[in-house]
Amino acid sequence: MKIGELAQRTGLTASTIRFYESKGLLNAVSRQANGYREYPLEAVAVLNIISSAQQTGFTLDEIKQVIPEDFSTWRHDALIAALTKKITDIEAMEVRLAQSKAQLRALMQMIDAKPEGMACEDNAVRVLDSFGIPVSKKAKPRKGA
Repeated sequence: MKIGELAQRTGLTASTIRFYESKGLLNAVSRQANGYREYPLEAVAVLNIISSAQQTGFTLDEIKQVIPEDFSTWRHDALIAALTKKITDIEAMEVRLAQSKAQLRALMQMIDAKPEGMACEDNAVRVLDSFGIPVSKKAKPRKGA
């Protein structure tokens, strides 16, 4: 099939398909006498796997390491190892995101706990000071100066 049909079947653009091909992710592409690419039917499955893998956080290099040149040579152990590693990476990211979320909520609470009558500038200094970030107040111009 030609690249236009492949793009239509996968929902990818022709430039994305050519990019994947240039990265070595899409093999078994032949050229016709007129230079047009001819893709096998299995290219649809390969491109769907690549898209799905990217959506779950795999980089193109990671995908390239586990995707077989043809499906009869898929390396089961390498695939399971890559999937297990990605799950571990996602779990570590979840921990970091939860910590970041908690820090942001604490910051919001601290900002909202502005003492009555305190100016916003002074509240900013108070909040930053609580994080150990020294802030020098701008020197206010003197009257008559």
